[in-house]
Amino acid sequence: MEETISLQELFSTLKKRLGLIIGTMIVAAAIAAVISYFFITPIYQASTQILVNQQNVEQQQFNSQDIQTNLQLINTYNVIIKTPVILSQVIERLDLDTTPAALSSQLTVNSEQNSQVVNVTVQHPEAHMAVDIVNTTAAVFQKEIVNLMNVDNVDILSPAAYAEIPTPVKPNKELNVAIAAVIGLMIGVGIAFLLEYLDTTVKTEQDIEELLGLPVLGLVSPISDKEFHKATDVPQKGSDAHVKKAHI
Repeated sequence: MEETISLQELFSTLKKRLGLIIGTMIVAAAIAAVISYFFITPIYQASTQILVNQQNVEQQQFNSQDIQTNLQLINTYNVIIKTPVILSQVIERLDLDTTPAALSSQLTVNSEQNSQVVNVTVQHPEAHMAVDIVNTTAAVFQKEIVNLMNVDNVDILSPAAYAEIPTPVKPNKELNVAIAAVIGLMIGVGIAFLLEYLDTTVKTEQDIEELLGLPVLGLVSPISDKEFHKATDVPQKGSDAHVKKAHI
């Protein structure tokens, strides 16, 4: 026999398990808040911009071929910035306790399409170190590119600056809590419907009809304990007369 569930039954199940659903959502959000605020190390970010320009700085106008050549060089520069040739000098200058490979994983180099500006970004658990690393990387790259590519067409547009009150870029605590609350809500709803599905107790006459396959002929109204005791405490007239006669 095919079973169908109406919207009324769905809302009834949600209403009956509302406390469970809200509790699950609150617990999930609380766990995410504790982890985000107390256990995840905040990560700070610093960025600088490098301009890939024409080699002959005395020339005032650039033709399209010169710009296209510079754009092709950017892909090469993006790779060179993250090589041990550059990063090993950065580590040496700042006396960092790391390796070029580990430092490369903290470094991001990208450029917008058809742009001669290269963005260099560093993420680090310490805000001041992120600024020092990205500025030193840009300075070392500007110096070494002359020896590596035999060109002098790199200028630093905007070095990273120290912030009085640095703001971490990771983790996004509010977003983590919001996501956890939504996940907790979904889990709570799932548990509510699972408990309802596993509950096989007979509660209504419709359950009896579905279980036995027989129509219900009548119902016995429930009697409260107060009404039951009130009905049993009423003495019968014949027994009262017999007791009075015995006393006489």
